[in-house]
Amino acid sequence: MIISKNPYTGEEISRIKEFTKNDIENALANAEKRFHSWKSTSFDKRAELLLNLAKELKENSKEYATDISLEMGKPISQSIAEIEKCAWVCEYYAENGEKQLANEKIKTDAAESYVSFEPLGVILAVMPWNYPFWQVFRFAAPALMAGNIAVLKHASNVMKSAASIQKAFERAGFPKECFQSLAIGSDKVEVIIRDPRVKAVTLTGSNPAGSAVASVAGEEIKKTVLELGGSNALVVFEDAKLPETVKTCVMARFQNTGQSCIAGKRLLLHKNIAEEFLEEFTKQVRELKSGNPMDEETFIGVLAREDLAKDIEEQVQKSLKMGAEIILGGNRDSAYYEPSILINVKPGMPVFDEETFGPVIGVTIFKDEKEAIELANHSKFGLGVSVFTEDLDFAKKIIPKFNDGAVFINDLVKSDPRLPFGGTKSSGYGRELSEHGIREFVNRKTVYFK
Repeated sequence: MIISKNPYTGEEISRIKEFTKNDIENALANAEKRFHSWKSTSFDKRAELLLNLAKELKENSKEYATDISLEMGKPISQSIAEIEKCAWVCEYYAENGEKQLANEKIKTDAAESYVSFEPLGVILAVMPWNYPFWQVFRFAAPALMAGNIAVLKHASNVMKSAASIQKAFERAGFPKECFQSLAIGSDKVEVIIRDPRVKAVTLTGSNPAGSAVASVAGEEIKKTVLELGGSNALVVFEDAKLPETVKTCVMARFQNTGQSCIAGKRLLLHKNIAEEFLEEFTKQVRELKSGNPMDEETFIGVLAREDLAKDIEEQVQKSLKMGAEIILGGNRDSAYYEPSILINVKPGMPVFDEETFGPVIGVTIFKDEKEAIELANHSKFGLGVSVFTEDLDFAKKIIPKFNDGAVFINDLVKSDPRLPFGGTKSSGYGRELSEHGIREFVNRKTVYFK
């Protein structure tokens, strides 16, 4: 049995029977069989079903959001927002998928030549618990619109959410085999990747998990997309508008109780505004309401598991011993960790070098543009960076100097169905969302007429 527990109360939420070898075989056989008919469905039909799915999510957002909040502790208001975003990505691909996959004509010496974009087949998605619906939908919506079939291996602590996602697809009218959640542990992933019916793999998760999946897929010569960790810098220059910037930085770090790969985890402040900024930033963080995730007023819930809170606690304590200073928070109670701010943070400390997956931010002071860019790039990760300045010409000049997959000016890094999402370095490779995402799991076929 795979058991889900409420991290806030410790109560058991659900028990789901783990798939047997025969269950896995049936699921993959059914997926492959469905692919042969699904790839021939019209774009209009696929779009119709995606719009049905968006409607289902909107009409029952509280039901699905409750699963998220009970299973991994996300505050209910943020869980509802997550469901609404899933509806948005369905609508986006219903409206744009056909155009994004239209034949791309290329002028050559041929009578006619073009590139077509054809589905690969059954795609395995290995997904994490921190956005248990959104991470799945940002893969599944474009994959299905492209004519592929999706099978999901979700994180073991959100298997009820996984079952609810499958239920949503079926309620919307998708053939049952188009999207299947596999109730399996991580030990079964390798055999599924190696199965010849599975044509590609996408993973959002930790670096060790990504490395393991990519290694197996590489041996099988199968396409992978990896969305891994991040340690985004929030770079605040001297001319930034402080009230708006403080508010944005608080949201960037502490939404979803800090459990986000694209959260702003390292706060880099220009020396001339650091004191004023920190005073207001600390005030606003202190005012964030912690409590029961099911309370609509709660902004900071618990971490998804107690061991994750212990990991954050260890990173903070090691950093303090290395010279960092804590000015807010620093206490843990089971799976709850207080929103915390550390100053005097330097490269080499865990809260600077590692991904802190919880409500903790490290503050580092810089003296000029050169040092700010060096600090931002001083990371094994490369998911995104936020830059705050009123000089947009200056911002445009320094954008190429950052090594990340995304640069946001005067805003937090976020995923948007209209924009490609993905990182560099240890943050992974490949892109999700937009035209770039829907074209990841297709055969780009060159066609040439003499």
